[in-house]
Amino acid sequence: MKENHTYKVTGMTCNGCRTNVEKKLNEVAGVTASVNFEKGEAEIKSDSPVSATDLQDKLDELGGHYQIHDDTSSEIKPHHEHKEEVSESGQYICPMFCEGKDKIYDEPGRCPICNMHLRPVEKVDFNAPSHQEHTHHKPVQNENNAGKYYCPMMCEGDKVYDKPGSCPVCGMNLEKIPDTTLKVEYTCPMHPEIVQDHPGNCPICGMELVPNQVTEEDDQHYRSLLKKFWISVACTVPVFVLSMGDMLPGQPISQVIPYKVNAWIQLILTLPVVFYTCWMFFQRAWTSFKTWNLNMFSLIGLGAAAAFIFSLLAFFFPQIFPAELKGHHGEVHLYFESVVVILTLVLLGQVMEAKAHSKTNSAIKELIKLSPAEAILVENGKERKISIHDVKLGDILRVRAGDKVPVDGIVTEGDTSIDEAMITGEPIPVEKSIDDHVIGGTINGNHEILIKAERIGSETLLAQIIQLVNNASRSQPPIQKLTDRVSKIFVPAVIAIAVLTFILWNISSVPSSTALAFSNMLAVLIVACPCALGLATPMSVMVGIGKGAKNGILIKNSEALEKLEKANVLVVDKTGTITEGKPSVSEVVSANDKFAEKDILQIAASVNKNSTHPLAQAMTDKAKDDNVHLLDVIQFENISGKGVKGKIHHMTAILGTPRLMEEQQVEISPEMRKKIEELQKKGNSVSVLAIDGSIAGLVAAFDALKKSSVEVIKRFMDEGVEVYMFTGDNQNTADIVAKEAGIKHAKGSLLPEDKLKGIKDLQESGKKVIMVGDGINDAPALTQADVGIAMGTGTDVAIQSAEITLIKGDLVGVHKAFKLSKAMLRNIKQNLLFAFLYNVIGIPIAAGLLYPTFGILMSPMIAAAAMSLSSVSVILNSLRLNTVKLD
Repeated sequence: MKENHTYKVTGMTCNGCRTNVEKKLNEVAGVTASVNFEKGEAEIKSDSPVSATDLQDKLDELGGHYQIHDDTSSEIKPHHEHKEEVSESGQYICPMFCEGKDKIYDEPGRCPICNMHLRPVEKVDFNAPSHQEHTHHKPVQNENNAGKYYCPMMCEGDKVYDKPGSCPVCGMNLEKIPDTTLKVEYTCPMHPEIVQDHPGNCPICGMELVPNQVTEEDDQHYRSLLKKFWISVACTVPVFVLSMGDMLPGQPISQVIPYKVNAWIQLILTLPVVFYTCWMFFQRAWTSFKTWNLNMFSLIGLGAAAAFIFSLLAFFFPQIFPAELKGHHGEVHLYFESVVVILTLVLLGQVMEAKAHSKTNSAIKELIKLSPAEAILVENGKERKISIHDVKLGDILRVRAGDKVPVDGIVTEGDTSIDEAMITGEPIPVEKSIDDHVIGGTINGNHEILIKAERIGSETLLAQIIQLVNNASRSQPPIQKLTDRVSKIFVPAVIAIAVLTFILWNISSVPSSTALAFSNMLAVLIVACPCALGLATPMSVMVGIGKGAKNGILIKNSEALEKLEKANVLVVDKTGTITEGKPSVSEVVSANDKFAEKDILQIAASVNKNSTHPLAQAMTDKAKDDNVHLLDVIQFENISGKGVKGKIHHMTAILGTPRLMEEQQVEISPEMRKKIEELQKKGNSVSVLAIDGSIAGLVAAFDALKKSSVEVIKRFMDEGVEVYMFTGDNQNTADIVAKEAGIKHAKGSLLPEDKLKGIKDLQESGKKVIMVGDGINDAPALTQADVGIAMGTGTDVAIQSAEITLIKGDLVGVHKAFKLSKAMLRNIKQNLLFAFLYNVIGIPIAAGLLYPTFGILMSPMIAAAAMSLSSVSVILNSLRLNTVKLD
């Protein structure tokens, strides 16, 4: 009977650690171990009692980073009870160098990072690898690891690498972690050779230096792959023509170019493809076999290598091949064209993937651009410009009209209105006065204010949003392709069949059995070379992306369509997504018989015609639609953050918030206050109009639903997709809009991190989430979602954060994309069926299954034709996607 016991395990920092610990514990004789990373526990099942010491000894083989002990029983004591070592110099250091090799402690104790006991400096080997070289900590997205690299497949958890290259586990190209801070240089417009990292004056002419954002160079990996691709194309096209040209009537190639010359040209053009442009695929294949992490590259490398080796032997040593594999003139068919075509097609896929990765960081760059490069510091009554990086907590900063707020702070002087749409997604500016908080990156209105810096650097809300987007973009490894999953079975099966073919033919009694065994083994590997398999997914995706573009659906990430098909939850933002994104006048109310509703609108729009406020625009638009003539206004005054004032003929008109009416000593009757509350509860923004000191009426503006929203939401719900609404607007407005749109789940007053958490909660419950938004506040959630879809009418950051962009900014496009994804996945599966069908038929024939009964071996020409036919069938089937109706 097995004994069960649960132990505590410390030192694990990621799922990669959990895997390593579990693997090591299972190496103990008679032990079956299961490790839970979240609980930090290991459940041990054993045939006989096992001590914690034995388990710890096994874990120590991983470098001493993990400790196992028993918290539930006093019979087994924690392993390695530490005896404090005394330093002769009085200095101590972490043996894992968690905070670097220069971090020295004056007293003994434990490292604050890894919790290991500090050791005397004189007893530590400073040449030993650091903690970062041993463990796979999840990297925090900050200045410390910006510019480092990570594997997009997360093979070693969230481990980062200092240099570019390939993942040591899967061979994939390492991707760069982008910077999260604004890099600015200051230069003189008259003397561009003057460059420095802080504001100042030109030492030559005295002009004020102007800031310029430092732009990163184009993605070198993408440019390198693109260059290699065009070289491959230049070599592949002539090889394909030389090899397959004789399939045309009259064999035109053989009539012009002799076999030997033809073969030499093919070989010479194949060498750059194999050993330069596509050599990385063979390296990845080798890595996949070493780690037994079989994938598409295993198949590509194996098949291409087999075809290349076969062709070399056939070219230089044709005499070793049996007569059945030779043509009329004793030549053996060469497979150079298969090698270059397969590799070039795969390289095309890698170029497309690299381009997608190079765009991944665009959202980060767009967010960084929102932060101003400098601030105006007010100190001892004097003002001077300083770099945004030099702002300190408590600094008093001047924010001029129209400027961006430099950091998060509190208003100490003045009042204004600030456009916070980048955070809240709401189009109406927010009034700010003394003691109100402001957010870095938001845009000041028409008045100057002084603010006190409260949060700077990485602590600002904008910096935190940047970090959220960065973390979310890295938290989702690329989806594992169906072809890769099949490859884990298909690759070993092909190898096994090839080896079995060689053995059976070699022990057979037919003449030239060894030569036939070798040639048939290679034939199996060659015919299994996945030309059609390599085309199956890329061709469907390529056609699907084109089909989407014709319907106003811009797909930046080819995996988005694949993931979209599996989604069962749709999360929508409110403003600009299911609503129009701009307020419009919903109701005009007259307070008395003196002024009709048309008069109220005419006066309100007239006094507002010189204002740029969104509510003012809504009123002037309404007046224009109703053919209302605007009146002349004199003595116009913009009362910052509260309203406007002016004279029309003999009347003094004041239009603004109820708070402005109180300040202007205009009395609002209880009936009008009740009406204002009713309108506000319906989600309206209400402006009060006073004429000569008395209330004349109200103008309410509402952000209306798009006409198509209700129908599209109903379609999704009918298809079994749950619909949620996440908005930064208040809960009352959220409930009203959700009820009108037919949405059952609505959450209001959400900050960017709240939306992100909402997406994560849904994902943790097993949901596959589509997120649709248009604002900067949606960027983290768009990136975290399984599929992020941005409205083309929204902000650049939202568009950059999303995998799919809808040009028309309408939910109809979301449903079209959903239907397109289902059609594309169905098409891919059909393509894979075609590809594997040819392999299922071709491999047995190549192995010589028909030879004993019919005396048939696979002819190279038939094999080439079969490969071509399989590719053509895949291409033609992919083109059928163009006929799919998305309406």
